[in-house]
Amino acid sequence: MSMSPAPKAGPAVAANSVDIKEFAFGPQNITVKVGTTVTWTNDDQDPHTVTSQNGSGPLKSKTLQNGDKFQYTFTKAGTFNYLCTIHPFMTGTVVVTA
Repeated sequence: MSMSPAPKAGPAVAANSVDIKEFAFGPQNITVKVGTTVTWTNDDQDPHTVTSQNGSGPLKSKTLQNGDKFQYTFTKAGTFNYLCTIHPFMTGTVVVTA
Protein backbone atom coordinates (compact mmCIF):
# COMPACT_ATOMS: atom_id res chain seq x y z
CA MET A 1 0.00 0.00 0.00
CA SER A 2 1.64 3.22 -1.12
CA MET A 3 0.60 6.71 -0.15
CA SER A 4 0.97 9.46 -2.67
CA PRO A 5 1.89 12.93 -1.38
CA ALA A 6 -0.85 15.50 -1.01
CA PRO A 7 -0.96 18.06 -3.83
CA LYS A 8 0.55 21.46 -3.02
CA ALA A 9 -2.32 23.37 -4.61
CA GLY A 10 -5.85 22.58 -5.54
CA PRO A 11 -9.19 22.51 -3.80
CA ALA A 12 -9.38 23.33 -0.13
CA VAL A 13 -9.42 20.35 2.19
CA ALA A 14 -11.07 20.01 5.57
CA ALA A 15 -8.31 20.16 8.14
CA ASN A 16 -7.39 22.07 11.26
CA SER A 17 -3.62 21.71 11.11
CA VAL A 18 -1.06 22.98 8.62
CA ASP A 19 2.53 21.76 8.42
CA ILE A 20 5.25 24.17 7.34
CA LYS A 21 7.74 21.97 5.55
CA GLU A 22 10.13 22.32 2.60
CA PHE A 23 9.24 26.02 2.28
CA ALA A 24 5.52 25.33 1.81
CA PHE A 25 2.30 25.31 3.82
CA GLY A 26 0.62 21.93 3.62
CA PRO A 27 -2.15 21.69 2.92
CA GLN A 28 -1.96 25.02 1.17
CA ASN A 29 -5.73 25.56 1.18
CA ILE A 30 -8.01 24.44 3.99
CA THR A 31 -11.69 24.86 4.85
CA VAL A 32 -12.90 25.03 8.44
CA LYS A 33 -16.09 26.02 10.27
CA VAL A 34 -16.43 29.16 12.39
CA GLY A 35 -15.05 28.46 15.86
CA THR A 36 -12.29 26.12 14.62
CA THR A 37 -8.75 26.57 15.92
CA VAL A 38 -6.12 26.01 13.24
CA THR A 39 -2.59 25.05 14.27
CA TRP A 40 0.46 25.71 12.10
CA THR A 41 3.65 23.77 12.96
CA ASN A 42 7.09 24.71 11.60
CA ASP A 43 8.80 21.47 10.55
CA ASP A 44 11.53 23.33 8.62
CA GLN A 45 14.98 24.19 9.92
CA ASP A 46 14.43 27.76 8.68
CA PRO A 47 12.21 30.27 10.51
CA HIS A 48 8.79 31.16 9.07
CA THR A 49 5.74 33.29 9.91
CA VAL A 50 1.99 32.97 9.39
CA THR A 51 0.83 36.48 8.48
CA SER A 52 -2.34 37.76 6.82
CA GLN A 53 -1.63 39.08 3.33
CA ASN A 54 -1.55 42.88 3.03
CA GLY A 55 -1.48 43.08 6.82
CA SER A 56 -5.28 43.30 6.72
CA GLY A 57 -6.26 40.18 8.58
CA PRO A 58 -6.11 38.46 11.92
CA LEU A 59 -3.11 36.20 11.34
CA LYS A 60 0.14 37.50 12.80
CA SER A 61 2.47 34.93 14.28
CA LYS A 62 5.80 35.54 15.88
CA THR A 63 8.76 34.16 13.94
CA LEU A 64 8.38 30.40 14.24
CA GLN A 65 11.55 28.40 14.74
CA ASN A 66 11.78 24.67 14.09
CA GLY A 67 9.13 22.90 16.16
CA ASP A 68 7.23 26.08 17.07
CA LYS A 69 3.45 26.21 16.70
CA PHE A 70 1.01 29.05 16.01
CA GLN A 71 -2.71 28.73 16.71
CA TYR A 72 -5.62 30.92 15.71
CA THR A 73 -9.35 30.44 16.32
CA PHE A 74 -11.48 31.73 13.44
CA THR A 75 -14.55 33.54 14.77
CA LYS A 76 -16.14 34.70 11.51
CA ALA A 77 -16.72 33.32 8.04
CA GLY A 78 -14.58 34.46 5.15
CA THR A 79 -11.48 33.75 3.10
CA PHE A 80 -8.19 34.41 4.84
CA ASN A 81 -5.09 34.55 2.63
CA TYR A 82 -1.74 34.40 4.39
CA LEU A 83 1.98 34.20 3.69
CA CYS A 84 5.36 33.85 5.32
CA THR A 85 6.81 37.37 5.57
CA ILE A 86 10.34 35.95 5.48
CA HIS A 87 9.63 33.89 2.34
CA PRO A 88 6.69 35.65 0.60
CA PHE A 89 6.46 32.99 -2.11
CA MET A 90 5.01 30.75 0.62
CA THR A 91 1.25 31.34 0.64
CA GLY A 92 -1.87 29.66 1.92
CA THR A 93 -5.59 30.16 2.34
CA VAL A 94 -8.08 29.34 5.08
CA VAL A 95 -11.74 29.37 4.02
CA VAL A 96 -14.05 29.67 7.03
CA THR A 97 -17.67 28.62 6.61
CA ALA A 98 -20.64 29.26 8.91
